Amino acid sequence: MNSVFLRPALRRSAYALALLGALAACQKHDASAGQFASKVDDAAQQVQQKADEAASYVGAQVDTERDTAQQNLDAASKPSVTINPASLASEAQANLQTAASATQAALGRAASDAGAGLQTAGQKLQQWGVDQTASASGSASSSSASGESDAEKQMDK
Repeated sequence: MNSVFLRPALRRSAYALALLGALAACQKHDASAGQFASKVDDAAQQVQQKADEAASYVGAQVDTERDTAQQNLDAASKPSVTINPASLASEAQANLQTAASATQAALGRAASDAGAGLQTAGQKLQQWGVDQTASASGSASSSSASGESDAEKQMDK
């Protein structure tokens, strides 16, 4: 903190006191020692009064700044987030509905893909069955044709 004599009001008061003293010493009138002491006392009282006023002013400024700093600290300490349960529930419901829609769409695509895959597999299985039937009947006729010739050969012997 600055020295008391560094305050402008106190400096002015000290200068005024010094000037009063210098003027009193320089004047060539017949002032008694009591009058000089009285003038110095008056000047000292004025200086004391100004010093008290300055101290009061500084004290008031310090109190104001302290109150402002405390208010700022209190404001910074308060939570800035407020939770409204109704809006929170509404937002959660909207999120759930969005998630349900997305899940339903994904399940629909999966079912469609699975159905297309099953249809393709069924067609391939059906084609395989036709191929197997055709191949079995072709080999049975060739077997029976070769079987008759074997029987004929057996009889010919």
